[in-house]
Amino acid sequence: GISTNGTSNKLIQIGDAGGIETSGYLGTSGTTNFTAGFGIESGSAADVLHGQFILTLENAAAFTWLATGILGLSNAGAVVISGGSKSTTAELDRVRITTSNGTDAFDAGEINIAYE
Repeated sequence: GISTNGTSNKLIQIGDAGGIETSGYLGTSGTTNFTAGFGIESGSAADVLHGQFILTLENAAAFTWLATGILGLSNAGAVVISGGSKSTTAELDRVRITTSNGTDAFDAGEINIAYE
């Protein structure tokens, strides 16, 4: 489970050789639309998120990625579902896990990235 020291929502951002993409995302998590990344709606510093987020290549010619996230909160009886899409200008070669405000710090948990 991961948590942060603040109330900002979590973001997963993708990029290519040109850098991390910070705009143009389509999708939602909970009741919030996100455009700066694939969002994970979580508005409490006490939230501890458990689950997975999967990126799937939808269109190799357009470098379009689909995102699906299903996470549960161990501190509350809630499930967070996220979904979206984003095209990059070239082949995906980087992923950033951050927060909407960019300043909240991760203060617990582990994250693993697997790819094939």
